[in-house]
Amino acid sequence: MVRCLNPEHQDRNPSMRVDQITGVYNCFSCGYRGSLFNLFGEKVNQLQLRRENLKRKIIQKSAESVGLSFPKNSVPYIGNWREIKPETYKKFEAFQNSQNDYIGRVVFPIRSVSGKIVAFQGRHTSNGTPKYLTLPAGAKLPLFPVPNPREGKIILVEGLYDALNLYDKGLTNAVCCFGVKTVNEDKLLLAKMQGVEEVVIFFDGDEAGQAGAEQVKILCEKIDLPSKNIYLKGRDPGALNQSQVKSLEKKLYA
Repeated sequence: MVRCLNPEHQDRNPSMRVDQITGVYNCFSCGYRGSLFNLFGEKVNQLQLRRENLKRKIIQKSAESVGLSFPKNSVPYIGNWREIKPETYKKFEAFQNSQNDYIGRVVFPIRSVSGKIVAFQGRHTSNGTPKYLTLPAGAKLPLFPVPNPREGKIILVEGLYDALNLYDKGLTNAVCCFGVKTVNEDKLLLAKMQGVEEVVIFFDGDEAGQAGAEQVKILCEKIDLPSKNIYLKGRDPGALNQSQVKSLEKKLYA
């Protein structure tokens, strides 16, 4: 993760992910993308690139067909980091692992609607980068957890810990999209088939979050799925305390 290379984007926090093998970069905030090799006029190691792409395709096909397995030497996470109850971590199958990719992270299996593990996402508990790490790289992530509508509503948030925090404090119909750019009509249609009658969009209360909320509202309109936006200026769903979540719950289900 690096600060965006787009000269027109004043990126305060690292928002651009760079693939260390392919050199492909993509800013999850402004959408700026390209190849480092092209940007800096460097030659690509084609053999290494082919090997890496083949390895990734094998892992992806395995995840899509039979699902992934928990990494060896994984142990359940039993703490309460970020004041999330241990019971909630257990519900989401959180674990820790001593392998390089997972060191210093609380890791979650991401399951599809069929129950298969399609990816793992680990959140670093200190200042390690990237803050969120998804394995395998390039995995197609569903809305997570599987939508569980309450009075026909789900609360759509951006990140895993946004959903985890709301779930922990009583809003068990919260689901995350793993970033605004991943939301599409197919995912929303699937949610509709699962009984979702309204999407309550609760993204970060900054400019980028609200721009993303507008994009999701447009997608919802295209498939005739009612939606509304919750805007709390400067608020992050993942940082709300118990009383703030209860207040939000009353507004939604008065």
